[in-house]
Amino acid sequence: MTKPIRVAIVGTGYFARFHFDGWSRIPGVTIVAAADLDVAKRDAMARDFNVPQTFATADAMLDAVACDVLDIATPPPTHAGLVKLGLSRGLTVVCQKPFCTSYAEACATAALSDGDPNKLIIHENFRFEPWYRAAKKMLDQGALGDVYQITFRMRPGDGQGPDAYLARQPYFQKMPRFLIRETAIHFIDTFRYLLGEIEGLSADLRRLNPVIAGEDAALINFKFTSGVRGVFDGNRLADHQADDRRKTMGEMWIEGSKGTLRLDGYGRLFQRPHGSNSETEVVFEWQDRGYGGDCVHLFLQHVARHVQAGTPLETTAKAYLRNLAIEDSVYCSHRSRRYVIIGENDHTRGTHREAGPSHDPFETGR
Repeated sequence: MTKPIRVAIVGTGYFARFHFDGWSRIPGVTIVAAADLDVAKRDAMARDFNVPQTFATADAMLDAVACDVLDIATPPPTHAGLVKLGLSRGLTVVCQKPFCTSYAEACATAALSDGDPNKLIIHENFRFEPWYRAAKKMLDQGALGDVYQITFRMRPGDGQGPDAYLARQPYFQKMPRFLIRETAIHFIDTFRYLLGEIEGLSADLRRLNPVIAGEDAALINFKFTSGVRGVFDGNRLADHQADDRRKTMGEMWIEGSKGTLRLDGYGRLFQRPHGSNSETEVVFEWQDRGYGGDCVHLFLQHVARHVQAGTPLETTAKAYLRNLAIEDSVYCSHRSRRYVIIGENDHTRGTHREAGPSHDPFETGR
């Protein structure tokens, strides 16, 4: 018999809908309550997903409702307090990314789970997109031979003009760190999932749309401990071929001694043997629903299996700190114009200069 799980969700904004939908389709899971200061949003979400109770705050919700999991789908400034609240009540806590407001705050918040790291999980869903699970299986089987390089060209095409992001996630315009902190962090995690640890990097960031505060284009070169190289080439203003350009966010190539694996904008993988001019589509099962090949649902299934049966977790907060160290090093590399070595314990090992308070590190066009 499946162990029942009672989930309480705080946050009912745009992306929270994928959380509600994902949990609602897992056998044995019941969403028992939702909390949000916005009455209209929380009541609408409750109606859509048959949530029996709603509250203005997480404190009031947890005082009134018994649950096993607290799912945090709110902005980063709220994360530390909500994580502390959930952990203090003995709950398993799932927290959306970006995790907290800084690397230092994330480290302090992750430390709250020192007694049981499995109690605090970061909602990192890209690695659960089915095309990456299929690619990982192929890599583990040696289908590409000795891997040379991974390249991802991020091209969602949603960042042009004065109204960029306003219809869906307007706070994007005000984030002082945008492309790397909000989106490229997914690919940092996915690169590590596919090919192992990253030991160093160099980065060049730009702001192309002057209406936003942060960077919206980036070129990052990664060096993996295995010797493999990685390239993240991100540009939110340019697009790629796809019916839904947010499905994969762009295109990927993994190149090795036996051939090349290519991901297109439709979520399809193609394998081309070395020396051949012909590709063969790689067949794997996935559902074209929800977000990114239903990756939110798949991630939450992963969490539910852990809560129900104790299966290992992939994205505990403790493990996720490495991603944030790499993210921080991207910004350090851009400011210093230097290659940054990421030590095991020191995320900014090496010499770099900090920008002064009047310096705009993402000056348009630079």
